[in-house]
Amino acid sequence: MNDFIIIKVNHLETSKLKRLVEESSSEGFRHIKRLVADYEAGTNTFDGDGEALFIAIKEGDIVGVCGLNQDPYAGIKAVGRVRRLYVLPSARRFGIGRLLMDSVIAEARIHYQMLVLKTDNPNADLFYQSIGFSVKADSENDTHFVRI
Repeated sequence: MNDFIIIKVNHLETSKLKRLVEESSSEGFRHIKRLVADYEAGTNTFDGDGEALFIAIKEGDIVGVCGLNQDPYAGIKAVGRVRRLYVLPSARRFGIGRLLMDSVIAEARIHYQMLVLKTDNPNADLFYQSIGFSVKADSENDTHFVRI
């Protein structure tokens, strides 16, 4: 059965992301390793005003993660940034990425007027466009945006 739950976490036990770090690294992605390093260093714990971190759980295991930060590049508080979305390969194609993004967007609506993100992954590009993000070609800091 494909029962997943999405949880907003106030404290992340980074050791529970070990599998996500390993699998994302084996795919050539560094962003989950950075999430853990930044969280442990205290440089990004997703606990600022308008920030949140969500995890997807299946049968007690974390199978996905996605964060929301105030955008550090925008210069205004009305813009949030989607950070560190990742779903284990074995858990993909079940809607987990969409559920994580639904949670991020719902949280963002409370605090922001726009969400931005940056990706160079063609599959991620297609995913973000499929959930309503537009391509943003005029920025070195963002590749996609959505007004919320």
